[in-house]
Amino acid sequence: MSNETRSRTTVTNIGVAMFTVADQDAALEWYTTVLDFEVRGDTRFGPDGEYRWVEVAPRGSTARLALNPPMADQPGGGSIGVETPDVAAEHARLSAIGGVDLDAAPDDSTPGAPKLFMLRDPDGNHIAVVEVPAGG
Repeated sequence: MSNETRSRTTVTNIGVAMFTVADQDAALEWYTTVLDFEVRGDTRFGPDGEYRWVEVAPRGSTARLALNPPMADQPGGGSIGVETPDVAAEHARLSAIGGVDLDAAPDDSTPGAPKLFMLRDPDGNHIAVVEVPAGG
């Protein structure tokens, strides 16, 4: 596909990097004590608050680091989160390219979680595309 016929991305920012950690409380303590990062978020979500989203960052940084528990009981691994003001438009753009390993549709069904979808790069690394207000 030539650059002339391909649509431009709606992604505006790499907002959050994600590290898998064995213990969110221990990781939060280490990042805030050893690296002197500040807590940017510590939120419970899900129908019964069974999940936890924890973010830390150096003071003044616009990018954040999420400290996530292992997914599907798999230790280690990382991913990035990118932000867009229109997650549906970005999903449609990627779908139109074809051959992209992405979730079927943006998901906003989990209480307290933002509208997002996941995709994987050719090596299997995960990218969360998250909707945030323009300028947010």
